[in-house]
Amino acid sequence: MREREWRGKRPGKPGRKPYGTPGGTRRSAGRDARRERRADAQTDVILYGWHTVTAALANPQRRIRRLLATENAMRRLAEENIALKVTPEVVRPGAIDALLTPDAVHQGLLAEADPLPSPSIEDMDPTGIVLVLDQITDPHNVGAILRTAAAFAVAAIVTTARHSPDATGVLAKSASGALELVPIVIVQNLARALAGLKERGFLTVGLDSGAADDLAATELRAPLALVLGAEGKGLRQLTGETCDRLARLDLPGEIKSLNVSNAAALALYIASRATV
Repeated sequence: MREREWRGKRPGKPGRKPYGTPGGTRRSAGRDARRERRADAQTDVILYGWHTVTAALANPQRRIRRLLATENAMRRLAEENIALKVTPEVVRPGAIDALLTPDAVHQGLLAEADPLPSPSIEDMDPTGIVLVLDQITDPHNVGAILRTAAAFAVAAIVTTARHSPDATGVLAKSASGALELVPIVIVQNLARALAGLKERGFLTVGLDSGAADDLAATELRAPLALVLGAEGKGLRQLTGETCDRLARLDLPGEIKSLNVSNAAALALYIASRATV
């Protein structure tokens, strides 16, 4: 899923068409999506907002290629002694506004960067908790899940190359810096990824509102993989069948389902207490 916020022309490069437009700087959508998933691909990751950009500046693994900052942002960067990886381009707020959608809150900072490397299932240490996302496509939700994952010291998030938002734009802003803290493992086939996690000793538990067992009453252990499905659709059939077990979040009120990012927070709270 391509983000739409980065829609203007780059300052200083007149005539360059916006990303995602026919004849612009991108190739076909399919080829671009495949390339963006490669750790070594030189594709654009757009980061904006104070926490998002400063976290990227503090991450030694993140290569920043361009940094746009307003005078106020530059002053704040200096006051907080934040090291800059590149020489910033000092611009007026309107110059950044023109590159983003009207509802984007950039706080005077925008960075163009390389994507972070994506580890593999085989590279993961069989410890702690990981989150597995089954076709959750809303970048706001995934960003909020990332932020919660960072708060609970989640070891990694596993997601698919298709039917998931790119780690840029709205997702990065919603994550509020957590994109730099939680590794994202990108896989081609989620069922195979779950099988790989089980081979490495992970207990795989899928969250399903129709499951017989309550997550809070389920015996959990580390390493643990909590599997979350998309809102509305939930877990796909094969995903659910591949999990070691299914469990629900037992809610006392009349509404029995939560937004997926809220469900992730509650599930991580339960799991973190059970696996200490």
